[in-house]
Amino acid sequence: MKKLLVAACFLLAACGDNKRASETRGWSDSYTFRVIPDVVPPRALEPIHFRVVVQDKKTGQPIETGEGRMFANSKDGASTNDGFTKEKEVGTYSAKLFFPVTGDWAMALQFRREKDPHLPLERIDWIQAVVDPSPPGK
Repeated sequence: MKKLLVAACFLLAACGDNKRASETRGWSDSYTFRVIPDVVPPRALEPIHFRVVVQDKKTGQPIETGEGRMFANSKDGASTNDGFTKEKEVGTYSAKLFFPVTGDWAMALQFRREKDPHLPLERIDWIQAVVDPSPPGK
């Protein structure tokens, strides 16, 4: 039921005509995530850069020191993944994914506050549509 609620929140976040329509929002036990691709919707056969803004769920403070990864699988068995790179903005991380095929992808990210293997990785999941690459000349 919890995963269904999270999926519904992602679908609602993807609707609308405002700037937030280009980002996916998610919540784990400890964190709030905003996932922002540089191309909306992401296109196949192009490297897509994702910015991930991570905040403490209770305080709203950005998580300055953490580690994580983003990964995805298609129904055809294709997969892609990348570890997070810390960005200049506090609480912002990035990952670059390459989608070799179009369609709906099962996306996920894992994150923990410190680079401490004793802290659990918290995970969120969503479905991401990946479209045909732009035609030549565009």
